[in-house]
Amino acid sequence: WILTGKWIANGQKPIADGTSEYAIILGAKVNGETPSLSLRYRLDAALDYANQYPHVLLVLSGGQGVGEHISEGEAMKKYLVENGIDGDRLLVESASTSTYENILYSKELMPTSVESVTIITSDYHLERSKRIARSLDLKTDVVAAKTPKVVEQKLRLRERLALIKTAIIGK
Repeated sequence: WILTGKWIANGQKPIADGTSEYAIILGAKVNGETPSLSLRYRLDAALDYANQYPHVLLVLSGGQGVGEHISEGEAMKKYLVENGIDGDRLLVESASTSTYENILYSKELMPTSVESVTIITSDYHLERSKRIARSLDLKTDVVAAKTPKVVEQKLRLRERLALIKTAIIGK
């Protein structure tokens, strides 16, 4: 328990500084066509980052799940464009169904010369995302989005178990 808690805390470093040309925003639940609170927090963190580093291109990663009328990637694009981000900066990945696929399919959208990316996701989710990216030969820095208090304990427990799985099998 202590070890996974330390991993989650360590996942929030190194903080992104605009060095990477691409940032991957990991998807989360969409209610119909509306981003869930968790996804909105990720998108708001991405908006701040994108405005601070206007040269960074954003890969919006997430497929379409049950109860979602559009893919998470499409919902993210709609939100970001509505909030002032130029659509030319956005690449949409809409086939993934897991964190591993988010990063794998996002990598496939980027030039093969890309060796490092910024990962934007919920604070608790960064370490596992970084480990997966590392297994796919990507160096990372991160932008941590806050986690909604209403779901924080449930998500952190689930993430601890997922981290152990990733540490063992790499996905």
